[in-house]
Amino acid sequence: MSVQHTSAALAAKRILIGKPGLDGHDIGAKIIALTLRNAGAEVIYTGLRRSPLQIAQVAVDEGVDAVGLSILSGSHKELVADVIEQLRALKAHGIKVFVGGTIPAEDQAYLRGLGVTAVFTADMHLDAVVDSLAKSLA
Repeated sequence: MSVQHTSAALAAKRILIGKPGLDGHDIGAKIIALTLRNAGAEVIYTGLRRSPLQIAQVAVDEGVDAVGLSILSGSHKELVADVIEQLRALKAHGIKVFVGGTIPAEDQAYLRGLGVTAVFTADMHLDAVVDSLAKSLA
């Protein structure tokens, strides 16, 4: 993995990684958190089984630039919509949201329609994830 070329772009960025809902698998979230940290971002990981309100509140309290949601349970449509709704209720309009996990191709346009900046799936290279986030947070 070679993400050093984007470290300057992520150096001043604060990114929250959250696991909403009842999904108990967090290896992917931890890999993304470490990858983003190694690319220069300050990363906050909320841990497992957080509610959309908890994730949104931590995002606001920590003053993050972006929230990454890791969802493998199949409830991505509902959970992402709820997190975005909670962020809007907290007037956190500048916080970008990205999603990773088991997201079927046919659901990606729906998520983008909610305001999701990017959707990352397991078949993506980590360099591509970092490059995409660096561009969207520039």
